[in-house]
Amino acid sequence: MNHLRISRQIEDLLTARNPRDMQTLQAALKPGYYYRAAQMLKNISGHVLIGTGFPVDHTYETDGPVGAIALYQAIESLGATPVLVCGAPLADAINNDFRVHKITVGDPQTSAFEAQLVIDQYQPSLVISIERPGMAADGHFYNMRGENISARCASFDYFLTLAECPTIAIGDGGNEIGMGNVADTLTGLNIIPSATCCDELLIADVSNWAAHGLLAMLSVISDTDMLAGWDNLAILNYLSERGSVDGVTRENTLTEDGLSTDISEQIINDLRKIAINQ
Repeated sequence: MNHLRISRQIEDLLTARNPRDMQTLQAALKPGYYYRAAQMLKNISGHVLIGTGFPVDHTYETDGPVGAIALYQAIESLGATPVLVCGAPLADAINNDFRVHKITVGDPQTSAFEAQLVIDQYQPSLVISIERPGMAADGHFYNMRGENISARCASFDYFLTLAECPTIAIGDGGNEIGMGNVADTLTGLNIIPSATCCDELLIADVSNWAAHGLLAMLSVISDTDMLAGWDNLAILNYLSERGSVDGVTRENTLTEDGLSTDISEQIINDLRKIAINQ
């Protein structure tokens, strides 16, 4: 079985729409990144820290938490112990239903110290960031509009830079954690880029889709359908009831980056076809 070929199918599918020029970043990445990331998950054990939650106004967007929950459920099914690491209000919204470690919002002076304490506590075997604001070269955090959102951000960057385990980062625009891996390419995009790096960067037109793509690739190498039973609409409803908004429209809708869940569900079906037909 040609795992590189399958990974490239996934990579192409997840950047086909290209609304934020992720195809430009794809060209800068070594092909096979979904395969390499899936290998990190195949025999996972111990604690896995999953950072998510991009602040929009005074709440959080749907893109990121949906994929984080998909990864959480899959990692748990593999016998490891996932922990969602996020700041308020997301941490408080989902704390009753998942293992959550709440981190401090708006205090960059203590974020490195806090990250080290959490790393020491959990001794993670893997750290994953999905749609987390990444620290720019000036030490601040910016959204896709170039607005400084540092006061509303809980920094997850140091979890990747201080961890002694492998790290995966997922993004869809250039201002997320992990995008430091393609810093030279980001200079051509209309974005204030993140400078934070990771071991393996996964990109997609919507970050949630990258989580599904990773699970599709994991399905191939583990011979198990890791996307079976996933209900995207149910998770969107769950988050919506707890105050989420679409990151593009800033409205409390069952959408991801302005796209209906029907589109995401089609992407998931296409990913499953890629995985199953090998």
